[in-house]
Amino acid sequence: MVISLTDVFTSEGKEKAESLKAELDGFSHMGNEYRVSEKSPVDFHFSNTGKGKALMEGSAELVLEIPCDRCLSPVRERLSLSFSQELYAPDLLRDQDQEDEQSFLHGYELDVEALLKNEVLINMPVKVLCRPDCKGICKKCGHNLNDGECGCDTFVPDPRMAAIKDIFNANKEV
Repeated sequence: MVISLTDVFTSEGKEKAESLKAELDGFSHMGNEYRVSEKSPVDFHFSNTGKGKALMEGSAELVLEIPCDRCLSPVRERLSLSFSQELYAPDLLRDQDQEDEQSFLHGYELDVEALLKNEVLINMPVKVLCRPDCKGICKKCGHNLNDGECGCDTFVPDPRMAAIKDIFNANKEV
């Protein structure tokens, strides 16, 4: 979905408001797939701030399904997105850095889905847990320990005793 900003860039003092239904159903990042289970309309307000410049302000709410960092079960995480950015007409961009900052702007058209993906990545939580006391998964069999014990032997020998164990193993008759 795209929004044409030609009139905002070319008319002094021009203001424009848009409210669009978000079409973002999911996205992938660093090999992980994230599904969007709920979404609100994306509200935009554009205002011309000078020749070839516009201020974009907007907001949206999304609910993402993100895997728990310990047990990998899906967790519904609500993200409230609020953004404000100065946009420049393509003929005013000076260098590659400015162009990279506006990767969602193609000519005089704003790619709403690309903008939302950028904003979601910026606002992603660092750590997601299904509950504060999540036990995670078994290191041997992968069983979710929140559902109960799996029965695997989880004994880990004390590494400080490894030297003594080596002495006993060396003197053992075969």
